[in-house]
Amino acid sequence: MELGLKGNKVAILATDGVEQVELVEPRKALDAAGAVTHLISPKPGTIQAVNHDEKGDELPVDRTLSEVRASDYDALLLPGGVKNPDTLRMDQQAVQFVREFMLAEKPVAAICHGPWLLVEAGAVSGRTLTSYPSLKTDIRNAGGQWVDHPVQIDDRLITSRKPDDIPAFSAAIVKQFAKGIEDRRIDEVGEQSFPASDPPPSPTAIGGEGAARSS
Repeated sequence: MELGLKGNKVAILATDGVEQVELVEPRKALDAAGAVTHLISPKPGTIQAVNHDEKGDELPVDRTLSEVRASDYDALLLPGGVKNPDTLRMDQQAVQFVREFMLAEKPVAAICHGPWLLVEAGAVSGRTLTSYPSLKTDIRNAGGQWVDHPVQIDDRLITSRKPDDIPAFSAAIVKQFAKGIEDRRIDEVGEQSFPASDPPPSPTAIGGEGAARSS
């Protein structure tokens, strides 16, 4: 796989009850694309993953929420499972972490019940996204438009419905994270070149169309 994310840092926010395949498989795709991925959780040590209603593996936590900031990362992945996002949306530090990614317009991907955190962060109004069908009403009540698609891309937000969609979801996040990170960097360069307080130079000043011509 082309290393389209080489050197970029991706945060994966999860806790006990995360659906194992929704974390592990997209993470493999991100790692294969060259990303540096960190599993971040409110608690240190390990988190208990699940495979539907059965216990899965214990997954090692790389960083705790108290140790990181959204500004440390280029993109965010929110896996599902019912208990995982339901617990995290009651944790104000976790909700704020998600909110800061969205406010900074960084790429964010969420699958299955993961969009619950987007709802809690007040980040779905005016957005079109998908999720596990039981979140449909929550998303609509929060001002979002819910669609029943395997993968939905709304600017730098990528969402998906369920484990069956993981192959398409993983491919989409690798592509869209790389594009979103690059686009955001271009935006930042433009903002630094032309601060809001300074008007952009005229065509004459930059030698573009309409520049002065010598006679």
